[in-house]
Amino acid sequence: MRLDLFLKASRLCPRRSLAQKLCDAGLVSINGHPAKSAHSVKPGDEIRIRIRDRLQTVEVVAIPGGRSVSKTEAVRLYHLIKDEQIAEAETITDMY
Repeated sequence: MRLDLFLKASRLCPRRSLAQKLCDAGLVSINGHPAKSAHSVKPGDEIRIRIRDRLQTVEVVAIPGGRSVSKTEAVRLYHLIKDEQIAEAETITDMY
């Protein structure tokens, strides 16, 4: 599954277009390397995503069968490793 679709399905990003913009800006990485929105995601991958003043690190546990995923199922797609606040000077706010 594409990275942008996974971020949308897992509800780590509210919209696919936002996931694409974050990837284009270099704010999403897979296994420590910057990732494009079309990058393929598989179980075991570690995704770091930076949105506003938060940096989340998650491990992909499962890939959904389709694009439509329920809220309870979305939480089971990943395991949250770290969720941290970033200093205000390091944030990018023009993404919204």
